[in-house]
Amino acid sequence: MDPAAGQSALPHTPSPERQRALLTLLADDDPVVSGAIQGQLLAGGATTLAWLRHHRLHDDPAVRLRVREILLRHGRTQADLDFLDFCNRHGEHFDLEEAVWLFALTRTPDANIAAYRAQLDGWAEEARPFIEAAEDGLRVVLGLNLVLFQRHRFHGSGDDYYNPENSYLDTVMDHRRGIPISLCCVYQFVARRLGLPMVGIGMPGHFLCRYQTAQEEHLIDPFHAGALVTRGEARRRLEHFTLGDLESHLEPISARRCLQRMISNLHIIHKERREPDEALRLQRYLMLLSR
Repeated sequence: MDPAAGQSALPHTPSPERQRALLTLLADDDPVVSGAIQGQLLAGGATTLAWLRHHRLHDDPAVRLRVREILLRHGRTQADLDFLDFCNRHGEHFDLEEAVWLFALTRTPDANIAAYRAQLDGWAEEARPFIEAAEDGLRVVLGLNLVLFQRHRFHGSGDDYYNPENSYLDTVMDHRRGIPISLCCVYQFVARRLGLPMVGIGMPGHFLCRYQTAQEEHLIDPFHAGALVTRGEARRRLEHFTLGDLESHLEPISARRCLQRMISNLHIIHKERREPDEALRLQRYLMLLSR
C-alpha cells in the first residue's frame, strides 16, 4: 500500500475487511507505513476512534501498542484543548482543583478523575471527627496531619524531587509523595471539603499552607508532614532568598498564580532534561497563564 493513501480520514466505521487491513498496516515495521496509518486513524474522528478502542486488547502485541499510542495522542490533544480553553475563559480566581485535574489529564488522559475526587472526599470524612472535636486551630491542623501524613503516609519526595510525577496530582495521590506545592494542593483540597479556612502561600522556594481565623494563624509545611512554621522561621527563609517584606509573601496566592507556578516547575525540569516537546507544551500553558 502507498503510505500516502493513509492521509485521508475515514468517513465512517471501516468494514471488517478494511479494519483487518488497517490493523495489519498499523503494526508494520516500516515507520512510514505505520505512521501514515496512525495519521489516517487520528483524522477519522470519534467514530473511527470508537471502533479502535475495541482493539486495545488485540492479540497482536504490536497492534495493541500502536492502538494505545493513537488513543493516548488523541486523548492528550483533546485534554490540551480543554485545559487551554479553561485557562482562557478564567481570570485570576477559579476552582484550583478543577484546573489541576484538567492539567493532569494533559499527561494522562485516561486518569479516573472521579475516583481521585472520591478519594479526597474519603480522606476528608476520615478527618471530620477530629475536626469537629477540635477545640482550636492547632488541633484542626493536627487532625488533618494525622490522617494525611500518619495514616496515609504522604511525604515529601526529597530523594527524587525533580521527578515530573511529583507535580501531577494523580501520581502524587497514587504514590503519596510530592513536592511542596503539590502536597499543599492535596492538603487544601481535603481542608476545603471540611469548610476550613485553608489557603496556599507562595513563599519563595517552598510553598506553604495557612490556616487562619480571627483568633489564630498557623503556617503549615505539608512537605515536612504538616510541620508548623513560625513567622520567625518564615522570615529567615526569605532572608535566604535575599527577600524582605514578609507580609507580602504571606498573602494567599491566587489560583492562576498557583497553577502557573506548578507548571513553571515542570517546565524547568523538562528543559533541564532536554525534553523539548514537553517543555514546549508547558511553555504554551505558561504564556496563556501569564496574561
